[in-house]
Amino acid sequence: MEKHVSSKKKKNSFRNNWQLYSLLLLPMIFLAVFNYYPMYGAIIAFKDYTIGSDILTCPWTDHFGMGNFLRFFSNYNFVDCLVNTLTLSVYSLLVNFPCSILLALCLNYVGRTWFRKTVQMVSYFPYFISTIVLVGMINALFNARTGALGSFIEQTTGVNVLASADVFPSLYVWSGVWQMVGFNSIIYISALSGVDLQLHEAAIVEGATIFQRIRHIDFPAILPTACILLILNVGSLLNVGYEKVLAMQNPNNLRMSEIISTYSYKVALTASIPDFSYATAIGLFQSVIGLVLLLSVNKIVNKISGDGLL
Repeated sequence: MEKHVSSKKKKNSFRNNWQLYSLLLLPMIFLAVFNYYPMYGAIIAFKDYTIGSDILTCPWTDHFGMGNFLRFFSNYNFVDCLVNTLTLSVYSLLVNFPCSILLALCLNYVGRTWFRKTVQMVSYFPYFISTIVLVGMINALFNARTGALGSFIEQTTGVNVLASADVFPSLYVWSGVWQMVGFNSIIYISALSGVDLQLHEAAIVEGATIFQRIRHIDFPAILPTACILLILNVGSLLNVGYEKVLAMQNPNNLRMSEIISTYSYKVALTASIPDFSYATAIGLFQSVIGLVLLLSVNKIVNKISGDGLL
């Protein structure tokens, strides 16, 4: 009886709100056609695919279709690529994440409106610089012969910044902070703008310092937003932007700049004999690891604060 009543309520809900359900039709069609349908091409990761052959009829690889994955795991570049990818991604996460929050908190307590708007504009502007232009600026600035900073650093320390593999992670991460920190802080600033001013007024009356107000008022306000962004960032931990890495890469820093994405790009597009099956297997490996990390961090965040995505 209860099941019959429940199903009847669902039917009535659909009839009464069919306009809302119809609005979902176009996005669902878009996702099905442009996102889910092309995913069948990932099957070539398990096949011995060659250019011009049919995806469905080409033979499966050995080891029950896992040949390309085993080939990648046994490759001499696998450990180095994985370590370099994790180094850049974890380094970026540990620096970018708190810097964005700190910038938002600092701007939230700036009293002069003109100064706050000026800082916001200056910090947002680098986000709109393209990756290639940014790398060109880095090369011009840190060139050991003609660069203002590069020549000074080489003369004082003997380190060629652009040719040093040890300096590459810091150069990549901190240039990314300069470009992204202003844009990433926008969502935290919007979360802080929703904090009730009466809470701050009451805290000031009670004699609370700025740090006490940040700890007990602002941090709880941005915690749900920070948790969601942390989950999303960890989920894309292995998806380091290969465009910037590839543009900054040179034979001298290859020891630290060869990541999974750049290796996959070279296998698929720049090799004398492109191997699309092998490159697809590498990309699928990245996606699976990212999904596992996303679900794991989401579960941990749900247990700690209850602010997870699912």
